[in-house]
Amino acid sequence: MVFPLTLLKCSQNQPVMVELKNGETYSGFLVFCDRFMNLHMKNIICTSKDGDKFWKISECYVRGNSIKYIRVQDQAIEQAIEETVEQKARNIGRGRGGRGRGRGGMNRGTYGRGRGGAMRRGGRGE
Repeated sequence: MVFPLTLLKCSQNQPVMVELKNGETYSGFLVFCDRFMNLHMKNIICTSKDGDKFWKISECYVRGNSIKYIRVQDQAIEQAIEETVEQKARNIGRGRGGRGRGRGGMNRGTYGRGRGGAMRRGGRGE
């Protein structure tokens, strides 16, 4: 499974087409995207909602919450899939479970096991 932000990161410096919720389209090169899906683009051709007006823009910033959809090249999709597979291969054996969060472990605030374990003596107020 490829996450959208991974796909956008792989689309940097490649042509993309962005359609906004208001119907305008922006076709140009993606320079950068952040975690809110805000896009910085360059060499853009903006098309009006009805498709009869065109503007050439050297650089623009598109706010992420105004985007309806983004069209990227197939090459970027393939690259994102490869990166996802490589990432999974690196994380084999790390799993989700195990001892990482939650209670306890050796010497983590309790001195015995379970309820009624041996009491600690001495120390700072114990």
